[in-house]
Amino acid sequence: MKKTKQPNAFYAQSGGVTAVINASACGVIETAREHKIKVYAGRDGILGALHEDLIDTSKESKKNIAALMYTPAGAFGTCRYKLKSFEENRAEYERLIEVFEAHNIGYFFYNGGGDSMDTANKVSQLSAKLGHPLRCIGIPKTVDNDLPLTDNCPGFGSVAKYVAVSIREAGLDVKSMARTSTKIFVMEVMGRHAGWIAASGGLAAEKAGDAPHIILFPEIAFNREKFLKRVNRCVKKFGFCAIVVSEGLRHPDGKFVADAGILDAFGHKQLGGAAPVISNLIKSELGYKYHWALSDYLQRSARHIASETDLKQAYALGKAAVNMAVKGKNAVMPIIVRKSNKPYRWSIGEAKLADVANIEKAMPRNFITADGFGITEACRQYLQPLIKGEAYPPYKNGLPQYVELNNVAVPKKLKRKFKLSA
Repeated sequence: MKKTKQPNAFYAQSGGVTAVINASACGVIETAREHKIKVYAGRDGILGALHEDLIDTSKESKKNIAALMYTPAGAFGTCRYKLKSFEENRAEYERLIEVFEAHNIGYFFYNGGGDSMDTANKVSQLSAKLGHPLRCIGIPKTVDNDLPLTDNCPGFGSVAKYVAVSIREAGLDVKSMARTSTKIFVMEVMGRHAGWIAASGGLAAEKAGDAPHIILFPEIAFNREKFLKRVNRCVKKFGFCAIVVSEGLRHPDGKFVADAGILDAFGHKQLGGAAPVISNLIKSELGYKYHWALSDYLQRSARHIASETDLKQAYALGKAAVNMAVKGKNAVMPIIVRKSNKPYRWSIGEAKLADVANIEKAMPRNFITADGFGITEACRQYLQPLIKGEAYPPYKNGLPQYVELNNVAVPKKLKRKFKLSA
């Protein structure tokens, strides 16, 4: 009897990167090697599959793959490209299957957020219909921590640590100058619809007077008068006021405070800067000198201060994804299941992709103080374990050393090139 050839795996990174997404890639590749499965990575995410632009990870040394644990950003490139529905663009799905058939790909691992889980679910549903069944496993990743069902999302813990450390340090800076100089510091963080990242800044405030004094959440409509009164009271009492504001802060009518008027590739509104809006409001109404900072890419790429908990979970989910696929699982996503806070214990569970795709998890109201400007003890207990532990990368000449993979291309087998739809 003819022996069936072991299918290969396709792995791709999607959307915005994190400090630990490569740890999930490491978990996937190392575990796949244990099962004698060759992993082809998509160059620049799902675009790599559509353009038959694949990377042969088997050409990378064991040492290089292991070094992914300490390297931020997307080692294989990523993209913001969402597959349309089958009815809208059948050609995209037919192209994916064409490429997967040509390269004997039987496993599909997609590392991303809610939109990516939607893509993985669609591919799972349609691969059998198009004659090439795939085992599709989503691997959670998002700094926004807004995927449902999983206790938390890889990438978030490290951003939370960065934000808490940054607002603590900046708060001390402003406090030391407040008598004769700047009295207001505003730090803007990511979070379009969910305030998890903004909330993490609250971990820095361990006693009265500690920064941040005010947190502005997407879940709480911005009350101009109430906010200005709080700012003024903080300055009178503590000499300064440090604020963390989420990019997704909204007016009572639902409009973003920082709506830039354009859309990104996923159809989301591009936000143009809540921090300067808030800072200028304070200056015009209260007259206080201010400084503001936009943490932007710095918060999600800061591998030098990553959370050890986050790193371990990112790797574990990549490993679990491969083991699930090998066991015959399909259209699922491994998740983090919290067992206890003190001591912090967690395990790996699973969720159906259909129950995760395109669903955002906002902060529960009981995690935000009654006045809407801070975090509760319940929130602190949830967040604290996620930022614990240090896992510093190796340093040389005072700088962290990150791996740059060779990313050797897989020879193309198809003559036809694919053109993306508009």
